[in-house]
Amino acid sequence: MNRRDFLSKLWKIGFAGVAVAAAWTSWDFLQPTIPIGFGGKVKAGPPDLVPADGVQLVPAARTHLTRHEDEVIALWSRCPHLGCRVPWCESAGEFKCPCHGTTFNRIGEHRSGPAPRGMDRFEVTIEDDRVVVDTGVIISGPPLGPESIDEPTGPPCATEGH
Repeated sequence: MNRRDFLSKLWKIGFAGVAVAAAWTSWDFLQPTIPIGFGGKVKAGPPDLVPADGVQLVPAARTHLTRHEDEVIALWSRCPHLGCRVPWCESAGEFKCPCHGTTFNRIGEHRSGPAPRGMDRFEVTIEDDRVVVDTGVIISGPPLGPESIDEPTGPPCATEGH
Protein backbone atom coordinates (compact mmCIF):
# COMPACT_ATOMS: atom_id res chain seq x y z
CA MET A 1 0.00 0.00 0.00
CA ASN A 2 1.44 3.33 -0.99
CA ARG A 3 1.36 6.50 1.08
CA ARG A 4 -1.49 8.10 -0.93
CA ASP A 5 -3.85 5.10 -0.42
CA PHE A 6 -2.98 4.92 3.28
CA LEU A 7 -3.77 8.63 3.88
CA SER A 8 -6.96 8.38 1.83
CA LYS A 9 -8.24 5.47 3.99
CA LEU A 10 -7.19 7.30 7.15
CA TRP A 11 -9.18 10.41 6.11
CA LYS A 12 -12.26 8.31 5.26
CA ILE A 13 -12.11 6.53 8.62
CA GLY A 14 -11.75 9.90 10.40
CA PHE A 15 -14.75 11.42 8.61
CA ALA A 16 -16.82 8.32 9.29
CA GLY A 17 -15.93 8.54 13.00
CA VAL A 18 -16.95 12.21 13.15
CA ALA A 19 -20.24 11.43 11.34
CA VAL A 20 -21.04 8.59 13.77
CA ALA A 21 -20.28 10.82 16.79
CA ALA A 22 -22.48 13.62 15.38
CA ALA A 23 -25.37 11.23 14.71
CA TRP A 24 -25.06 9.69 18.20
CA THR A 25 -25.04 13.08 19.89
CA SER A 26 -27.99 14.32 17.82
CA TRP A 27 -29.98 11.17 18.62
CA ASP A 28 -29.39 11.58 22.38
CA PHE A 29 -30.25 15.27 22.22
CA LEU A 30 -33.55 14.66 20.41
CA GLN A 31 -34.80 12.00 22.85
CA PRO A 32 -37.52 13.27 25.20
CA THR A 33 -36.61 13.43 28.85
CA ILE A 34 -38.91 12.23 31.60
CA PRO A 35 -39.25 15.04 34.14
CA ILE A 36 -38.83 14.06 37.77
CA GLY A 37 -40.39 16.20 40.50
CA PHE A 38 -42.32 19.36 39.71
CA GLY A 39 -43.19 19.44 36.02
CA GLY A 40 -43.56 15.67 35.90
CA LYS A 41 -45.31 12.91 37.80
CA VAL A 42 -44.97 12.90 41.59
CA LYS A 43 -45.98 9.94 43.76
CA ALA A 44 -47.88 11.28 46.74
CA GLY A 45 -48.72 8.23 48.85
CA PRO A 46 -51.65 5.89 49.31
CA PRO A 47 -55.12 7.22 48.46
CA ASP A 48 -56.46 6.08 51.85
CA LEU A 49 -54.41 8.81 53.57
CA VAL A 50 -55.95 11.68 51.56
CA PRO A 51 -58.34 13.45 53.95
CA ALA A 52 -61.98 14.10 53.09
CA ASP A 53 -62.36 16.94 55.60
CA GLY A 54 -58.96 18.64 55.32
CA VAL A 55 -55.95 18.85 53.04
CA GLN A 56 -52.58 17.13 52.78
CA LEU A 57 -49.57 19.12 51.55
CA VAL A 58 -47.29 17.45 48.99
CA PRO A 59 -44.26 19.79 48.77
CA ALA A 60 -42.58 17.97 45.86
CA ALA A 61 -45.67 18.57 43.71
CA ARG A 62 -46.41 22.07 45.14
CA THR A 63 -49.92 20.85 45.73
CA HIS A 64 -52.53 20.13 48.36
CA LEU A 65 -54.51 16.90 48.15
CA THR A 66 -58.08 16.57 49.33
CA ARG A 67 -61.00 14.28 48.64
CA HIS A 68 -64.47 15.21 47.39
CA GLU A 69 -67.15 12.65 46.54
CA ASP A 70 -64.60 9.77 46.37
CA GLU A 71 -62.40 11.77 43.98
CA VAL A 72 -58.86 12.80 44.92
CA ILE A 73 -58.22 16.44 43.97
CA ALA A 74 -54.73 17.96 43.64
CA LEU A 75 -54.86 21.75 44.06
CA TRP A 76 -51.87 23.76 42.87
CA SER A 77 -50.83 25.92 45.82
CA ARG A 78 -50.47 28.94 43.52
CA CYS A 79 -53.02 31.74 43.38
CA PRO A 80 -54.54 32.20 39.91
CA HIS A 81 -54.58 35.97 40.52
CA LEU A 82 -50.86 36.83 40.59
CA GLY A 83 -49.14 33.52 41.35
CA CYS A 84 -48.57 33.86 45.11
CA ARG A 85 -48.22 30.69 47.17
CA VAL A 86 -51.56 30.00 48.84
CA PRO A 87 -51.34 28.23 52.23
CA TRP A 88 -54.07 26.21 53.88
CA CYS A 89 -55.45 27.77 57.07
CA GLU A 90 -56.46 24.88 59.30
CA SER A 91 -58.39 26.96 61.83
CA ALA A 92 -60.46 28.75 59.15
CA GLY A 93 -60.83 25.63 57.01
CA GLU A 94 -59.92 27.47 53.81
CA PHE A 95 -57.04 28.60 51.62
CA LYS A 96 -56.13 32.27 51.94
CA CYS A 97 -53.76 34.13 49.63
CA PRO A 98 -51.44 36.31 51.74
CA CYS A 99 -50.92 38.83 48.92
CA HIS A 100 -54.41 40.11 48.15
CA GLY A 101 -56.68 38.15 50.46
CA THR A 102 -58.43 35.83 48.02
CA THR A 103 -60.00 32.88 49.82
CA PHE A 104 -60.81 29.44 48.44
CA ASN A 105 -62.72 26.59 50.01
CA ARG A 106 -61.27 23.13 50.64
CA ILE A 107 -61.73 21.97 47.05
CA GLY A 108 -60.28 25.18 45.58
CA GLU A 109 -63.48 27.01 44.68
CA HIS A 110 -63.34 30.82 44.84
CA ARG A 111 -64.97 32.35 47.92
CA SER A 112 -63.87 35.99 47.88
CA GLY A 113 -61.14 38.29 46.59
CA PRO A 114 -59.67 39.39 43.25
CA ALA A 115 -58.75 35.98 41.78
CA PRO A 116 -60.43 35.38 38.39
CA ARG A 117 -61.29 31.71 39.11
CA GLY A 118 -60.77 28.93 41.60
CA MET A 119 -57.41 27.29 42.27
CA ASP A 120 -55.87 25.42 39.36
CA ARG A 121 -55.59 21.64 39.63
CA PHE A 122 -53.29 18.89 38.48
CA GLU A 123 -54.27 15.62 36.88
CA VAL A 124 -54.46 12.77 39.42
CA THR A 125 -54.26 9.03 38.80
CA ILE A 126 -54.02 6.02 41.09
CA GLU A 127 -51.16 3.72 40.07
CA ASP A 128 -50.10 0.69 42.11
CA ASP A 129 -52.27 1.89 45.02
CA ARG A 130 -50.49 5.26 45.12
CA VAL A 131 -51.74 8.73 44.25
CA VAL A 132 -49.74 10.09 41.31
CA VAL A 133 -49.95 13.84 40.63
CA ASP A 134 -48.99 14.86 37.10
CA THR A 135 -47.73 18.43 37.58
CA GLY A 136 -47.16 18.69 33.83
CA VAL A 137 -50.93 18.72 33.22
CA ILE A 138 -52.57 21.86 34.63
CA ILE A 139 -56.36 22.03 34.72
CA SER A 140 -57.83 25.53 35.06
CA GLY A 141 -59.69 26.16 38.31
CA PRO A 142 -63.47 26.26 38.48
CA PRO A 143 -65.13 29.49 37.29
CA LEU A 144 -66.54 32.03 39.72
CA GLY A 145 -69.94 31.03 41.00
CA PRO A 146 -71.66 29.23 43.83
CA GLU A 147 -69.66 26.76 45.89
CA SER A 148 -70.47 23.07 45.48
CA ILE A 149 -69.58 22.28 49.11
CA ASP A 150 -71.06 23.96 52.14
CA GLU A 151 -68.40 23.96 54.84
CA PRO A 152 -68.43 26.70 57.47
CA THR A 153 -65.34 28.79 58.06
CA GLY A 154 -63.68 28.90 61.46
CA PRO A 155 -61.58 31.56 63.17
CA PRO A 156 -58.98 33.30 60.96
CA CYS A 157 -55.38 32.12 60.98
CA ALA A 158 -52.96 33.64 63.47
CA THR A 159 -50.65 34.75 60.65
CA GLU A 160 -53.12 37.30 59.29
CA GLY A 161 -52.33 40.98 59.45
CA HIS A 162 -48.60 41.05 58.82
